[in-house]
Amino acid sequence: MRVVTTLPSATEVVAALGIEPVGVSHECDFPPEVESLPAVTRSRIETDAASDEIDRQVLESTTDDGVYEVDVDRLEALDPDLIVTQGMCDVCAVDEAVVADAVDEIDADPAVLSTDPHSVDDVLTDVERIGDATGREERAAVVQTELEERIEAVQNRTANLGLEAESRPRVAIFDWTDPAMIAGHWTAELVEWAGGEYGLADAGERSRPREWAEIRAYDPEVIVVAPCGFDLEQTAENRSDLTERDGWNDLTAVENGRVWAMDGDSYLNRPGPRLVDTLEALAPIVQSGPDDVGPPTEVAVPFDALETLSPGSRVVPSAD
Repeated sequence: MRVVTTLPSATEVVAALGIEPVGVSHECDFPPEVESLPAVTRSRIETDAASDEIDRQVLESTTDDGVYEVDVDRLEALDPDLIVTQGMCDVCAVDEAVVADAVDEIDADPAVLSTDPHSVDDVLTDVERIGDATGREERAAVVQTELEERIEAVQNRTANLGLEAESRPRVAIFDWTDPAMIAGHWTAELVEWAGGEYGLADAGERSRPREWAEIRAYDPEVIVVAPCGFDLEQTAENRSDLTERDGWNDLTAVENGRVWAMDGDSYLNRPGPRLVDTLEALAPIVQSGPDDVGPPTEVAVPFDALETLSPGSRVVPSAD
């Protein structure tokens, strides 16, 4: 089957099912070999800009021609049998409406499967749906089971700690830094399973801007900065969006050194198999104390370490 994916999480699911797509989005980068595949999409905004400038461009694009466009000629040349796209967010990735318009312009008549995950269960269900659509039902069941077992292992470790509600640290995870946005969708579930309290957003709630006064009043004890679409290097370039805000240094998480930066592009904001990697990285972050910062990993580093993270550098996982 000739499969085209228009978002990174779909590409990761398809790859986990043992299928190499014939075309991907311009943002697809995992597994690494997909970076050499033909890209059928492109962005109309400058993604290397500062966070406030990206926000301005996105707002302008959504009232004009949209954030993304499809290379119709390339899509037609690839002659897909199936296109996997999404309906969750027209800012995060090419959405189903843009894909539908492109399909109308080509001679091929591919099936279109749209994902719209807002919870971890939705993500797992999408693995099953894509498996059904590609004839990889058995492999999808294996992948789903493996992910569920890893989730359960974290939940069991957290349960064994005997954490009462009042002993769970208040956690805030930033999905964007200017304006300040608190991560939604599956994030509340991940934080709860990791042993924390996520009081600024409910499970399944969309990410949205928050007043800084609301965040200060919540006074998180653990902060994770994971801007959508940013890797650690780009997060480092925009760290002052938070550090220069009034009262940043007075937040309990900052005073106790419990602030982390996460590769939001690859992990927290990508509703695919690596959300479980995110959970496994969050658990020790949430459960550690101020004197137990822990080593940097591929997923996250202490926020203060961003000061020395130079552009183009690579965070190497700890041997631990």
